[in-house]
Amino acid sequence: MTEKRIIGRLKKRLTIRFGIDSASRVAFSEDLSATGMFIKTANVCPPNSRIRIEFTVDDHLVQVDARVMWAKKVPQNLFHLVKKSGMGVRFLRFQAGEEHFQRFLGAV
Repeated sequence: MTEKRIIGRLKKRLTIRFGIDSASRVAFSEDLSATGMFIKTANVCPPNSRIRIEFTVDDHLVQVDARVMWAKKVPQNLFHLVKKSGMGVRFLRFQAGEEHFQRFLGAV
């Protein structure tokens, strides 16, 4: 199946923290773009939820508010067997580190 997205995505695994009120859960990214990311986690938030995401790039903290666009919840015992278990998020507003994130996307 051919890729239909116009926006290029960077396959990169970053350790991230996320949560609805505060960034309290730990997960990993699988791909990134300037407008969003896929978060691989067993603890998905419902679609249309606003979440806070924190991660570091080049030793700089990036904080961003995002909206969950879709989520696929998988039982804990099957989590590592299913390829796309987690949620896709769209960035709404950067709180900190936007310039470092954009530089990171362009450099890799």
